[in-house]
Amino acid sequence: MAISAEQVRQLRERTGQSMMECKRALEEAGGNAEKAVEILRKKGLATAEKKAGRATAQGRIASYIHHNGRVGVMVEVNCETDFVAKNEHFQAFLNDLCLHVCAASPLAVRREEVGADLVERERRIAREQVAGKKPDNVIEKIVEGKLAKWYAERVLLEQPFVKDQDRSVKDVLTELIQKTGENIVVRRFARFEVGEATSD
Repeated sequence: MAISAEQVRQLRERTGQSMMECKRALEEAGGNAEKAVEILRKKGLATAEKKAGRATAQGRIASYIHHNGRVGVMVEVNCETDFVAKNEHFQAFLNDLCLHVCAASPLAVRREEVGADLVERERRIAREQVAGKKPDNVIEKIVEGKLAKWYAERVLLEQPFVKDQDRSVKDVLTELIQKTGENIVVRRFARFEVGEATSD
């Protein structure tokens, strides 16, 4: 099937991938744009996994103060080279991440960083909600499902991205890794709100 230049251009605008990558994905998808996007996403995930072990000694810190002056955010994102740290896609991600943290108020960057006592509290609440209503073997599956949903609401990388609710922050990060060709890591963030305690 012949793929038109217009199809390639539209896919490139949607994904930010190179013309050749877009053309190949469209050919593999038989001209179906949605399938082509999925192919590019899977490829991006594979690329990100390959680069995950590489050192990230460069990067940038960005900050954002909300217009009302009551919420402030600082975010550190690391990459492999200063060249990528100056890249417009990297800078845009950094700025968007600040806005995301301001709006979504995550607890931690990744699951492993959430306090064990907090996780146990959520697990206990979930178990109490279904206790006596289901068989024991089903209860644990329900509890784990509720916990996964809680993580998706409170963990930065798992939250729906503030500028595109159909993708998680990790999806957006994975696409950035594919675009730049470098390993990129969200290292840490701090969110301050007037009158709010600093610990959960």
